[in-house]
Amino acid sequence: MNGSIGKRTWKAIYKLLDRVSPLDYDCGKLCGAACCVCKNIVEYENGIKDEMGIYLYPGEHLLHSHSADWLDWDNQRAEDFEFPDSWVGNVSFVRCKTPPICPRELRPLQCRTFPLKPYLDEEGVLSLVYDFDELPYSCPIIEKSLEIEDDFYRATYTVWSHLIRDELIFDLVEMDSRLYDERMEDVEEAEEK
Repeated sequence: MNGSIGKRTWKAIYKLLDRVSPLDYDCGKLCGAACCVCKNIVEYENGIKDEMGIYLYPGEHLLHSHSADWLDWDNQRAEDFEFPDSWVGNVSFVRCKTPPICPRELRPLQCRTFPLKPYLDEEGVLSLVYDFDELPYSCPIIEKSLEIEDDFYRATYTVWSHLIRDELIFDLVEMDSRLYDERMEDVEEAEEK
């Protein structure tokens, strides 16, 4: 799926995020690269079972090769999964075939910005929040409330402030933000009981 962000901009985004890390060292060393080595099978609502992987954002696929020996690549129809209505056609879904020995400089955006994710409030103001999505592993940064490096936060915020200018990415962040709101309401209700 193509968006309005071209290959040159995606390269600049990757380069900016190459310079930073959530901690002052490779955070994968803290958890044994749990997110990379996790081979849990996920069963989607439509009954499809698959190994965990990552969806690439519109246009991000321009930086990755279908013939790369480290990357398993699938194209999946956006309409078959939980994406905004504006997402029509194929979405690239990738998995590292050689974890934890994957080319760090080629890791997708979701890997580069985790454990932060973009959040748009009801007025459309961007901020970053911890990614509390249900995962088959835990992130010590979130679990132990470790302090995120300022340069990582700033770079991640800069990246997302540019990415949400793309209509498709904005729609996804908006949808995910409302799901995040619902999740936080559920947490608050559970804590009150």
